[in-house]
Amino acid sequence: MPAVAQVLELAQLAERDAAWKLLRADSAPVVAGLLGTHLGGDERRVDAEELYERIDADLERLRAQGLVLPLTAKGYCGEWRSAGFLVRRPSSEARGETLELSPDAIAGIRFLQGRAAPRSRVTESRLASLAAQVRRLAIDTDPDVSARIALLEEEIESIGRRIESLRSGDETAIDEDRALERARDVLAQAADVPDDFARVRAEFETLNASLRAKIVESDVSQASVVDEVFRGIDHISDSDAGRSFAAFSQLVLDPALGVAFEADIRRILDRGFARDLTSDERRALRSFLTTLKGRSAEIHDVITLFARALRRYVQSQDYQRDRVLRTLLREAQHAGVEAAAHTRPWYPTSLTLDLSAVALSSVGAIDLHDPAEFAATEEVVTQTASLASIEELRAIARETEIDFDELTRNVNDLLAEVPSCTVADVLARYPATQGAGSVIGLLSIAAEQGTVDDEPEVLAWQGADGVPRAAIVAAHRFTGAVT
Repeated sequence: MPAVAQVLELAQLAERDAAWKLLRADSAPVVAGLLGTHLGGDERRVDAEELYERIDADLERLRAQGLVLPLTAKGYCGEWRSAGFLVRRPSSEARGETLELSPDAIAGIRFLQGRAAPRSRVTESRLASLAAQVRRLAIDTDPDVSARIALLEEEIESIGRRIESLRSGDETAIDEDRALERARDVLAQAADVPDDFARVRAEFETLNASLRAKIVESDVSQASVVDEVFRGIDHISDSDAGRSFAAFSQLVLDPALGVAFEADIRRILDRGFARDLTSDERRALRSFLTTLKGRSAEIHDVITLFARALRRYVQSQDYQRDRVLRTLLREAQHAGVEAAAHTRPWYPTSLTLDLSAVALSSVGAIDLHDPAEFAATEEVVTQTASLASIEELRAIARETEIDFDELTRNVNDLLAEVPSCTVADVLARYPATQGAGSVIGLLSIAAEQGTVDDEPEVLAWQGADGVPRAAIVAAHRFTGAVT
């Protein structure tokens, strides 16, 4: 590929690849460290709320170390999900969601972890493994049967010579250092296998979305996918990825292979060099086949779920509704493009568009109407209508409102005799007929139309209950007629 084409291809990859985004992000150490710890080990999928709690605790420790981390775990996880580092799925065990690493994020985190703890790639066991695979490929792909037989006979002779060497005592077991190197090389290769399951699942999700798009986008006469689904063809399982995974799953679930694998693991762990393996390495060896079976079963369930959902989608004829909706949307888009040359999007029109959705709210926010709350608790008495008395109406009004007309008249009458007077002077001449209401009314009028002295004065009046009362307030003085 020419250099220019290579550069352009890598430039496009840098824009869309989440692994590349992670590597060039300023917060890459935080992302790789937190997500690699909580989602890159034995536990690959965690309940969202539980993950928020774990990361919040780590964020507090990081802030104590001086790192500036303004968001909460929920905020960061939302950003990481938008960037393609995290995948959100509904929880199958409880209400809520789970979060797991995307395949690209796994690749990016594995690269950074490899840079942080590099290990030798050129080992004896790796070269021996490559040589054995090349030998096996040469034998299996040779079209000449006699040549394949000759190569296999060479293997038999080699095995025979080795058996004789073992019987004669010329060949001994490899030393513990070489054995430990081989075991760790096997573990390194095994660590990459579970990560591949995330990529396999992503491939099936892409395939499922692609098939649904074909069903909706294709014309009725060209809907070959629909016809094939009706005929019972399972596009998910029959795809290249489906067949490849089926072969892998069949091998993993082979009982004979499983028994032999477990027996080999037990023998290796009983060897002397195995004592130098860490507890995590021993656990990884012991649980490797179980992990593969679990992940394989999970992917198999995903394939089955997608296949059933696709078949149900076709058989229920829901795709026809989606085709009609697609046609209407395209017509609306075309009409919008044509109208854009003549009008602006913000130009008011006489059209009214009713929303097809309703506002959603929780059940707890609904306030039910209970007629019992409005029922009368006392017997309803029917009163006979009679002619109202003006004096009674005035008395009722005076109970609820201050009679400012009376107060204004009293002040002005007193001011006709003296140049100025205080509230105490008015009360001394005209008793408070409304008790505290009259006092408050006089103070209010004086505050708006009079003056307030620095010297205090004592206000005295008689309450509506006949009890004398008094208060000390700043002297409020009337200096002119009030209205």
